Amino acid sequence: MNWIRREKRLAIYMRDGLACVYCGSTVEDEARLTLDHVKPRSKGGWNHETNLVTACHQCNSRRQDRPLASFINAVSGYLSAEPTQILRRVKHSQRRSINVAEAKAILSRRSWAEALNGEPK
Repeated sequence: MNWIRREKRLAIYMRDGLACVYCGSTVEDEARLTLDHVKPRSKGGWNHETNLVTACHQCNSRRQDRPLASFINAVSGYLSAEPTQILRRVKHSQRRSINVAEAKAILSRRSWAEALNGEPK
């Protein structure tokens, strides 16, 4: 987590509804959320919020640095979702802005775990 500030990470998670953009798993489902580079860093991707989406640990590990289209086609079968639906969710997330100020305010009132789980102090 050292490569991105906590408030920016939380803002991206919040933008994506605290859910994996690929499979839809949420923190309520006890998904361990991570950030995925839409264009992998190994292929020239960067750490800007438009290149980052929320992914569960399982999807992020399965994707590795595969091209997005290849990964979506591979997982659509076991997710029972059309590849176009998954791609639409990814593109929608990329277009939405993040609210770092709101995330920073939440983190000032709650611990990281409380912020993710929505539990008050």
